[in-house]
Amino acid sequence: MTDLILPPHLADNKAFTRVFQPNKITFGLIAPFKGYPEGPVPNMSDHAELAKMADEGGISALWIRDVPFYDPNFGDVAQVYDPFVDLGYLAAITKNITLGTAGIVSPLRNPILTAKQAASVDQLSGGRFILGMSSGDRPVEYPAFGCDFENRADRFREAWQMIRTLNENKFPKMATQHHGNLSGNIDLIPKPVGSHLPMITIGRARQDMSWFANQSDAWIWHGVDPKRSKGIVQEIEEQGDGKTWHPFGYANFLDLSENPDEPAQLHNNIFLRTGRNALMEFWEQQRQDGVSHITLNLKPTRRPAKEVLQELIEYVVPQFSHS
Repeated sequence: MTDLILPPHLADNKAFTRVFQPNKITFGLIAPFKGYPEGPVPNMSDHAELAKMADEGGISALWIRDVPFYDPNFGDVAQVYDPFVDLGYLAAITKNITLGTAGIVSPLRNPILTAKQAASVDQLSGGRFILGMSSGDRPVEYPAFGCDFENRADRFREAWQMIRTLNENKFPKMATQHHGNLSGNIDLIPKPVGSHLPMITIGRARQDMSWFANQSDAWIWHGVDPKRSKGIVQEIEEQGDGKTWHPFGYANFLDLSENPDEPAQLHNNIFLRTGRNALMEFWEQQRQDGVSHITLNLKPTRRPAKEVLQELIEYVVPQFSHS
């Protein structure tokens, strides 16, 4: 149970507080919000229907991935569409749910354009956007973009700071090594809805624990041994300033069984096969250990997407809404 608090600019941000609430655990869906175990490319014909269902059913967030190429070794193209184009579409067809990126591969993207795209989605969604950023984990993409894979940690930090500077300052000044210079004679429009656009780190991004504890508004990892969750949360708190809460969450591939009493089986700390009753017990323990958010990738499930979402919305989400 954390005694740390969110700073005012985050405590007043509806996108952030829908996902991250002290001593609670919430759930988001990773695009395309459905199972597609047979291949890398999902059928997107029900994309809008599933997004609206999640929005109306109390799911906390929809997470959109940044996968520019089909890499056969990776075997997944996520939601097919460009993340920011898709986010503009989702902003128009949803009302309450937080929209986030999980995550924009910042070393491959121009941070000025990313800042403008992020602020635009935030404005068009009425302040419902969280910018999740990553350093990228597919080396094959970097030559295509003409980028150095080895310096991606430095490029990530520099892009992060440039996006912050552009979105939070008028006519900013900033000199960078990798991304250009701002001389104070031009300004980026629009700005986000509030004074602070929530920015979170997705994956390790080749950063140390102090980064997550002091720079990132929150951190979502993957492949986490659930027995380590409590220790990770404690380490973030110990590395921080002693006052500010920096939430922690992680991603799971979820194969939700039709049998509600099927025991939970976790493979490689990321593939979770279980019935809903064991699932709720598993997540309650994670809540007690300080985990704030779980992002669910339904790719391995063979059940119809609407059936799985309905079960989560009807039985699982309400169990944690008052925790």
